[in-house]
Amino acid sequence: MGFALLTATFAAPCALAQQADAPQKPGKMIHAGDVLSGELGVMKVRDAKNRGKRVATYQITSEPRRLPPPNGLCNLETGPETFQLIPTNDAQAAQLKSLSGKEISVKVDEVACAKDAGEMSEAIVTKWSVVAK
Repeated sequence: MGFALLTATFAAPCALAQQADAPQKPGKMIHAGDVLSGELGVMKVRDAKNRGKRVATYQITSEPRRLPPPNGLCNLETGPETFQLIPTNDAQAAQLKSLSGKEISVKVDEVACAKDAGEMSEAIVTKWSVVAK
């Protein structure tokens, strides 16, 4: 009885570890008009284009999503999980500031893989709008 219990105790963590090591499938494809949901995070970074001034950078962490070609998986096995939101005007910047730390949903109109130094996420959403929940 004791040996069987001991064997079961050690076998369960090994099985869980094997499941965790199994390769994940790529996320579903994201298209223009699709919605991304997740917690909105904010970081302060130094903007090289603006004399090192600290600016807010916003990102959503979501389920992995593949991007349409030519971006594909952004050199990741499952697709990007972090999506940086680029405000195009002061109203969008103010809206993101007020939603920082909250669960939000955004309709994606334009997305690409991160390429430039200073981009803090795996993918960049350059055109988007907040969706009311």
